[in-house]
Parts: sequence; C-alpha cells; structure tokens
Amino acid sequence: MDGHDGCLSPFLWLIICPRARDLGLRSSSLFRAMANAVPEGEVPVTGLLLMAASMMPAYVYVVVVVLLLVVILYGFLEFHFLGDFFRGFRGDLVNLTFDPSSMIYENVVSKCRVLHGRYLATPWLSSPHIQIAFLTLYGRPPVFTYRRQLFSVSDGGTIALDWLLASDAAGGSLDNGRIISEEDITPIVIVVPGLTSDSSSAYVKHIACKIAKRGWNVVVENHRGLGGVSITSDYFYNAGWTEDIREVVNHLHQKYPMAPIFAVGTSIGANILVKYLGEEGEKTPVAGAASICSPWDLVVCDRFISRRLVQRFYDRALTIGLKGYAQLHQPVMTRLANWDGISKSRSVRDFDNHATCLVGKFETVDTYYRRCSSVSYVGNVSVPLLCISALDDPVCTKEAIPWDECRANKNIILVTTVRGGHLGFFEGITASSVWWARAVDEFLSVLHSGPFMHGQKMESPDLYTPLDSSIDKSPYINLTKDGLVTAMRSGAEDEGIAGENDEQGDIEAEAASGAIVITASEEHCARTNTALDTPSLMSLRPSQPEDENSGARTSKDASATSMKTCLKQLSRQSQKSLWLLAYIAVVSSWPLVGSALLFVFRSKLKGVFLHSVRRG
Repeated sequence: MDGHDGCLSPFLWLIICPRARDLGLRSSSLFRAMANAVPEGEVPVTGLLLMAASMMPAYVYVVVVVLLLVVILYGFLEFHFLGDFFRGFRGDLVNLTFDPSSMIYENVVSKCRVLHGRYLATPWLSSPHIQIAFLTLYGRPPVFTYRRQLFSVSDGGTIALDWLLASDAAGGSLDNGRIISEEDITPIVIVVPGLTSDSSSAYVKHIACKIAKRGWNVVVENHRGLGGVSITSDYFYNAGWTEDIREVVNHLHQKYPMAPIFAVGTSIGANILVKYLGEEGEKTPVAGAASICSPWDLVVCDRFISRRLVQRFYDRALTIGLKGYAQLHQPVMTRLANWDGISKSRSVRDFDNHATCLVGKFETVDTYYRRCSSVSYVGNVSVPLLCISALDDPVCTKEAIPWDECRANKNIILVTTVRGGHLGFFEGITASSVWWARAVDEFLSVLHSGPFMHGQKMESPDLYTPLDSSIDKSPYINLTKDGLVTAMRSGAEDEGIAGENDEQGDIEAEAASGAIVITASEEHCARTNTALDTPSLMSLRPSQPEDENSGARTSKDASATSMKTCLKQLSRQSQKSLWLLAYIAVVSSWPLVGSALLFVFRSKLKGVFLHSVRRG
C-alpha cells in the first residue's frame, strides 16, 4: 500500500507479480487478490497489462518475434510459397504477346510446348530475390570445359570467344586441336552475357550446355575486359555497345557460311542484342534470336532501381561489380575516366557518370541511357525474336517492357511469366533446371526445322534512289508514249512495254537478243549484267581471242545506232511537246494579252468609233 486508500501502484504490481509467481500462486488467485486490493473506480490498467505481460514465458515472446519477422520478410522478399501451395503447386500460365497475323507464332511458337505450359518456381526458391541469390552464389551449373579463342576486333580490342562444341557436351574427349569445318552446317549459337558476367556464370553455362546437348555449337562472346582478357584498346563495352557482336557475327558468317547463326542475349547482353538487330534490320546474317530479361528502357530501369530499399540493394551490388571491373583495368580507366569519381561511386548512375559517359563520349547519363536503350530499335527487328521477361524481376522492371512495340512487330514474340526473378527461373525440387533455357532451346530448334529462319538481305549497289538515277549510269534508255525516259528493263516487263511502242520494242528486242552487248570495260560489263539481270549477256562474249576487237567494234556500233534511234525518238517527242506547250501558253495567256492590246489601241479604237458615229 502506498497511501492511496489501499490502491497498489504499478511499481508495486511489478514487484508483486514476480514474487507471486515465485510463491506458486496461480493467475486466477492473483487476479482475485488484485481485484480485492483495488478500490472501486480505480483500475491501474497499465499495471495490470505489465503484470500480465511479465507472467508470459520467454519462449512466447521469441515465437511472436519470429512470426513478425517472417511476415515482414515474406512481404519484403516477395515470397509466393503460400500462393503456390493453395493453387496446388500448379504454377502460373505463360503469357504470350504477339501480332495476330504473325507467321512466327503460327508456324513456330504454336509448336513449342514449353511456351504453352506453366512455370512453377522451385518451392524453396519461391522468391525472386532468393532465386537471384541462389543463382549468384551457387546456381547448380553443369560441369564442362570451354575451348578459348581470342578474337581481335577492328579497333584493336580483344575479346574472348569461349566455345562449347556438340561433341564436348556429348561426353567426348576434349581435343583442343579440333576445329569446325568451313563446310559444316551445324548451327552456331552466340551467347551474350549480362553486366560484368562472363562464360563462367551459372546461367550462361545452363543455356550453353542445353543447346550443345541438342547437337549444336555454342560460342560465348565475353565482353571486353572480362573472361580474364585485358583491355587492349581505348574502348570499353557498355549497355549499347554493338560493335563487338556485329564483328563476331560477321566473322562467323564469313568463316562458316553454311552454318545458321542464332543469338541469345541475357540482361544487358539482351539489350545489346536487340539493339544490334534493330540497327542491322534485314542485313544481319542472324537467323533467329532470343532476349532474356532485357532492361529495354535504361531510363525507366534507372529510376526503378533507386526507388525502394530492396532495389537500392541491387543497385549497390551492381556498383560493386562495376567498380571491380574498373579495378581490373585501372591503368586504362584512370587515363580515360575520372578514377576518383569511380572509387567513390555508390550507385550504377554514379559509375556511369564518372566512367561510361567519359569513355563513351556521352554528354549526360540520361543521354547515354536514351541512346543505348533497345526499346527504340524494337520496331526495326527483322529476325524471329523470342523475348522472355518475368513480371517480378527486381532489377529490370516490367514497367520498361515495350508491350505495344512487340505486338506491332510480326517477328517478335513477347513471353512474360508471373514469377522467375532476374535470370533465375529455377524449376524442379532440386533446382537443377532453368525454365527459360528449355524455352529458348525448343524455340530455336523448331525455328531451325522450318522455313521461317531469317535470311540475310544485303543492300544491292544497283538499288537506285531519286538522287542516284539509273539514267546517269547506263547508255540505254527507254521511251514511253508520254515522252518519259526510263531505264531499260529486261524480261516480261520489257516485253509489256514493247507492246505499247513498236520503235521502243525494236530497241529492247535488240538488247534482249544480245545486239546491245557489253563495252570493253570489265567493270561496266559486270554492272550492266547485274542491272539488266540477263544471263545471256555474259555468254555472248566472243570465245576466240582473234575476234575480240571485232566483237567490241560491233557492240560499240550497235550501241551508237541504238542511241541515235533513241535520240531521234526523243527529238520527235520533244517537238510535239514544244507545240503543245506553245498552244497551252497562248490559250492560258490570251486574256492578259487581249487586255494589253485593248489598253494600247484604246485611243485609236475610240477615234475610229467616234468617226463612224458622226458619219452615221
């Protein structure tokens, strides 16, 4: 008692409670004693709560704290185990976005069972962040050995090409002296890794081994300065550096012209690949490609990665990787960039500001991001392209996915999954398989088995523009009835035009029969043969050496004769046109001429008129 008419203070209750517990009093007896001791109208609520809390065993508090942490971490790390459990671990359907008239979907993707199934993440990896951690730290990669080839690019840089041949994946003995035949028709798949990753990364090994087991050859194009290769020029790779993959693709296509070339890009490598495909358009020799977890829009991803606490953690982790990459090449980086700024960088944006922008000659970081984002090149992709992204990707946000642009391009199939994380997509109870590797392997296989692979279409030097007319390059011209001058054509088109004009038909008939042949210049001969597309022209060359001069004179005389005939026709047409123009000029200007004549002869006409009136 403390002088308040028998009311116990909270401090006394704190003393009584442990003492009562020591004496073995039960909670009910203690609460009855408390009720009797407290006068009516005075209830020390705080004391009662503190007393009740102190009576709880310690393990109860431990359990409560653990449960609270689990709930917080479940939401913070975006776990979805309970959702998978209540759905019976059936997984989520794979969503496909494509043009309704896409032949690639109708004839290729529609035959891919993996893309029309479901994806279920490994139950104990049911979080995108846990998947990334597992992929980075372990990843369960297959075990094999690459064959290394050092490739020098035109600017003096050196990149490592790591090969995994089909025979190596099949378990054959590693023969470093074995090379691929130039006539080999086995498909070649180029893999472009992500930021600061190389051929030793777990996800790269998963896709390389998966494709090699199909019987194809795989080559990993390591970025400059990675894979244990030093920087040998003043150029570094970045998110939009497409020169290396362009040279590698062209080199492989020239060396193995019979082998179809496919490409797979992952993360930043996917952005580089899509940008390259958009830059090249129809000119690329790549037959098909796949883009995995591309950032698409670097500006959007830059804003996203600094938005929340967990994203800032990834930002920090990527910055550490970039600083480690710069540390490997400090002598070159110190000379080209701001080394003090690099060492103090705490985000990817800071690193790009002090390193990438200075080395790549970009004005600002946002300028670099905008110019190097592949989203601006999606519309020009002319290659069958499979794009896979996870909606829960914590690095490359779904906000950057170009849904409409992919839907508008008939060559692109956009695949999105609810789960998967960034390059994770582990499946199976042991997490020994990667879902996107199976999907890409099946897509490329079906594409290769059909007629829908992309074929390289080079721009012909004889494709004329309004500023580069064929009339300026060829001595042969055609005249139509309306007096227009056109370049000579052959075949059915020439026959149709000849039917309209007899004299014009005579000229074209001479050209088709070989009367108008080639001049003495070999270069002009090749160009004319290409432009006219007439196979018989080359066969009409004199076969005997002694007839070469006479043949050349004959061709020149025939050319001169045809030119004179054409000029006569043009002259006649010009005379008709001049008379027509004179007639039009007179008719159109007559009102003005009449008014002028009236003004000039007004006084004389007026005098004549008055004279006639007086006489009348």
